[in-house]
Amino acid sequence: MHDFKGNIVLITGSARGIGFAIAERFVKSGASVIVMDISAEAVQNAVDKLKQSGTAYGYTGNVTDSAGMEALFAQVVKDHGKIDTLINNAGITRDNLMLRMKEEEWQMVLDINLKGSFICTQKAFKHMMKARSGSIINIASVIGLMGNAGQANYAASKGGMIAFTKSCAKEFASRNVRVNAVAPGFIETEMTATLSDEVKASYGNAIPLGKMGSPDDVARLCLFLASEDSAYITGQTIAVDGGLTMH
Repeated sequence: MHDFKGNIVLITGSARGIGFAIAERFVKSGASVIVMDISAEAVQNAVDKLKQSGTAYGYTGNVTDSAGMEALFAQVVKDHGKIDTLINNAGITRDNLMLRMKEEEWQMVLDINLKGSFICTQKAFKHMMKARSGSIINIASVIGLMGNAGQANYAASKGGMIAFTKSCAKEFASRNVRVNAVAPGFIETEMTATLSDEVKASYGNAIPLGKMGSPDDVARLCLFLASEDSAYITGQTIAVDGGLTMH
């Protein structure tokens, strides 16, 4: 078990889903977790739950708002002294076939998933470079590796995150800040709960391990990438997908 006592871990979009599972795992490992999400009510609910296991703080913000994020990251450093780990998890889907996809459906997904990661990474790195240490983890998706019909916007945003991860890893390495991406496959969340049993069965057949993953499978990898155990790993994209994509 990794010990993150004294570590400040900021996770975007962490009021629910995979982001919340990551927050839960870090809290139980002794970290002080910063829950950041767009809804103040959702943030408060998440923090209340997390406080039963350890230390958590809530901040409300929109990852696409550059000035707002500048202020939020400065506030976090003022309140807690530093940021050891940033996890860019905030993301949405707006699925549609290419011919029917509205420009706003394209733009919204690119703005939150990709631009949001750019903004938060830039703000966090300002503080990490002074500390000469840090780990940035981008939550991408296997869809960014393999594409998916009806998800051109989502695939482009997640593929962009993977390429962005590599460039940041090269830029930040001299300051001892590591940047990696995690690409979840089919994970049991609210997003996938709406899929029919038939669709779930077809995914099960395509996955060598024969089942969907849990949010905690993703969280455990994030713990490893934030820890000293991965001190020599940067610029990588690691899929948590039961073998769906192998590369």
